[in-house]
Amino acid sequence: MAMADGTQTVDISHLGGSSIGYRFGRPYDASLPTLVMVNSFTTSVELYRPQFADSALNDVANLLAIEPYGHGATRATYEQFTYWDSAVANLQVLDALDIPEAFCLGTSQGGWVVARMAMLAPDRVKGIMPLGTSMDSETQRSIDLGCWDGVAFCTPAIDALAEPVDDDWVVATDLVDAVLQEGFGDTVSQEDRSFWHAEYQRNYTGDEGRHLLRVCSINLRDRDGLHARLDGVQCPVLWMQGTADPVYSVANAEDEIGRFVNSADAKLSIVDGGQHFLSASHPHDVNSAAGEFINRWR
Repeated sequence: MAMADGTQTVDISHLGGSSIGYRFGRPYDASLPTLVMVNSFTTSVELYRPQFADSALNDVANLLAIEPYGHGATRATYEQFTYWDSAVANLQVLDALDIPEAFCLGTSQGGWVVARMAMLAPDRVKGIMPLGTSMDSETQRSIDLGCWDGVAFCTPAIDALAEPVDDDWVVATDLVDAVLQEGFGDTVSQEDRSFWHAEYQRNYTGDEGRHLLRVCSINLRDRDGLHARLDGVQCPVLWMQGTADPVYSVANAEDEIGRFVNSADAKLSIVDGGQHFLSASHPHDVNSAAGEFINRWR
């Protein structure tokens, strides 16, 4: 199914049967490698508009943004889901689209989704690019290294979204603005703010939208850490971390990049002034690095 904004859906078997939202930058070209892009908390494939608009990056790879459970057009028969489910779903989307292997880029929560994909399918994931992320759960260790307090950020929303709502409910712009502040800092324009207000209120409406938003928030707050599993990532890793990221710190990234002990090549790239939603705040840095990474390891 295709939608007016270019997003399509594909049916897979996971979670009792799911419809997964995705978008290609251009029509699929089997002669090119594919770059799967996984969006950040409560955003959609629209986060990757700067990548879709980059003709040079589109010339290097098929750009395929896939929306995790609880995001955008993605829906499942089962009402509960985790990041592991989104990783499995992404691999099933590749199956459904007849794409045998891919590079994977993930912004914020997308970073730990693509790491899970690499652990689950080391023979299919050619390389991963985590952006502005962490491989830990929300721990005191993380806070001590300069990361945010994710429990304090998420818990009020989880509590506020606990009760059923009417069909005319839409997500409050105050919550959207809180996410935008963490993602873009003070750099978000009024035009982008208005765009995301409308996008959130399109995706999170009625009681279904309330439930999806609440489970997304629970997943972020209560997720499992990956430190003990990172030795399962065998592919190359290029982690990009912004110095102005208020959520996850450079110090945390410097510690965690060394935990990819079995990666073919694990590198950390620091982006001066980079925000948390690094693919959107600094697309030139991310796009050029992605092109070089894919060309090196394809």
